[in-house]
Amino acid sequence: MKDFENLRIWKDAQEVALEIYEMFKDIKDYGFRDQIQRAAISISNNIAEGSEYSSDAMMIRYLRISKGSCGEVKNRLYLCPKLGYCSEEKAVELISKCKSLTNAIGAFIAYLANGKK
Repeated sequence: MKDFENLRIWKDAQEVALEIYEMFKDIKDYGFRDQIQRAAISISNNIAEGSEYSSDAMMIRYLRISKGSCGEVKNRLYLCPKLGYCSEEKAVELISKCKSLTNAIGAFIAYLANGKK
C-alpha cells in the first residue's frame, strides 16, 4: 500500500477531523474536546500509518483501529446535543458522515482481506 493521500477514506477522514476541530474549538470542556478531537484525527492517522507498511495484514490492522476511532467519535457526537455543544442537526450530519466512513473502511478491509478481488 502506498500513497494514502489518494485513498478516498483518508480524504473523508480528514474532512471529518476538520469539522470536529472547527466545531469544538471554543468548547470549554477541555477533556471532552480533547478526546473527540484526538479520536477524529486518529481515523486518518491510522489509515496513513497502516499504508506505510508493506503488508495488507498490517494495513487491515490499522484500518480496524481507524474504525474504532470512528466509533468513538460517533459515540461522543450522540452526547453533544444533550450537553449543549451542538445542534441535533449538526450531530446527525456528522454521525451520518462517520457511519459512511466506517462502512467505506469496512469495505476496504474486505477488499484487502479477500486478496484484492
